[in-house]
Amino acid sequence: MKEKMPEFEIKRSSRKTLSIEITREAKVLVRAPQRIKRDVINSFVLKNKEWIYEHVKKREEKNAREALDEVKKEELTALAKEIIPKKVIFFAKIMNVRPTGIKITSAQTRFGSCSGKNSLCFSYRIMLYPEKAIDYVVIHELCHILHHNHSADFWCEVGKYMPDYKEAEKLLKS
Repeated sequence: MKEKMPEFEIKRSSRKTLSIEITREAKVLVRAPQRIKRDVINSFVLKNKEWIYEHVKKREEKNAREALDEVKKEELTALAKEIIPKKVIFFAKIMNVRPTGIKITSAQTRFGSCSGKNSLCFSYRIMLYPEKAIDYVVIHELCHILHHNHSADFWCEVGKYMPDYKEAEKLLKS
C-alpha cells in the first residue's frame, strides 16, 4: 500500500538543498534546486510527512486564534482611529517631527510603517497590545521621519524617547 503524500507546491531556485516551509496560509512549500528530480522531492516529503502534518496543524490552530471576526476588527479599528492619532500628535510634538499623514490599516505582518514622504500607517492589530507597546510603535515610526533606516542613529533616537524600548519589543513578540 502506498503512503499518502501531503499536498505541496514546489519552488525551484539556484539553491543546493531541499527545504520545507509551512506558509502563513498553512500550505506546504518545498524549496528545491532547479535540476532535482521529482522522485527525490517526493521521497523527501514522505520522509518528513509527520513533521509536515504537525506543523500544518500548528499553523492552522494559530491562524484560527488570530482570526478576528468582523465586529472585533471594526471595534479595534475604531479604537485605533481614536487613540493612535492622539499619541502621534503627542510624541511628534516632543520629538519635533511632523508626519505628513496618519492611516489605520489592516496590515498583518507589521504594526507600523513610515513612507518615504513621512506618512505613517498603523495596523489596528496594535490595539491588542499593552499601551507601552503602542507607544513604542508610534515612537519607532516617528523616528523613521528622522532616519529612514534602522541604523545606530535610528536606535539611539528611539532610546532617547523610550529608554526601555527593548521591553516593549518583547511585548510585541509575545
